Amino acid sequence: MSQPADTGIKRVLLSWSSGKDSAWTLYQLQLDPTVEVVGLLTTFNDEFKRSAIHGVRQQLLRMQAEAAGLPLIEIPLPWPCSNQQYETIMGDSLQSARNQLEMDAVAFGDLYLEDIRSYRETQMQGTGLELLFPLWKIPTAELAQQMIAGGLKAAITCLDPRVMPADFAGRQFSGKLLEDLPESVDPCGENGEFHTFAWDGPMFKYPIPVVAGEVVTRNGFVYSDLLPKV
Repeated sequence: MSQPADTGIKRVLLSWSSGKDSAWTLYQLQLDPTVEVVGLLTTFNDEFKRSAIHGVRQQLLRMQAEAAGLPLIEIPLPWPCSNQQYETIMGDSLQSARNQLEMDAVAFGDLYLEDIRSYRETQMQGTGLELLFPLWKIPTAELAQQMIAGGLKAAITCLDPRVMPADFAGRQFSGKLLEDLPESVDPCGENGEFHTFAWDGPMFKYPIPVVAGEVVTRNGFVYSDLLPKV
């Protein structure tokens, strides 16, 4: 039997956090005719069934994947989770995803933090997979405006009250939000000032219906819960 022809299309798995940067990265990949996004890869806290860092309900990430028309590769992490546990679990999960999806590359929504990019590159050495960073070094003030003008809709789900007011939790990512942010806060929250959940935009086939839940402070961070709208 003859081998299938090489189409030149790069099959890409996207690291998915549920936030605006992941969503905009997906959109940029969708615009690239040389790329086919074959899945989304996400980690979640297995005890609380919420996404790592962003604190978003696992069900909502599944709804995002459905709206994007892509399979969601879910990686459960124990709580607490050591770096060694994390790296072992991620390595095994990535190999499993590669067997399932036959991808050529993994994409990330990182913006400019060199240490995080270097860590990813170190961890991926020897896998034979290409690493893509479609948003890398785009000035974040410019990038934030591009996202908003492009129709991306997102809400703040987690913030660090040491660097920005707690009442920003739950607010929509908008031009007004950018105007109101303290000058010391990165417009995209790249230094961990805030995290978001993307619920609409050109990367999705339809909006993800959500309603605001309670706002709580946990482990020094303020979380604004989102619930599926029924």
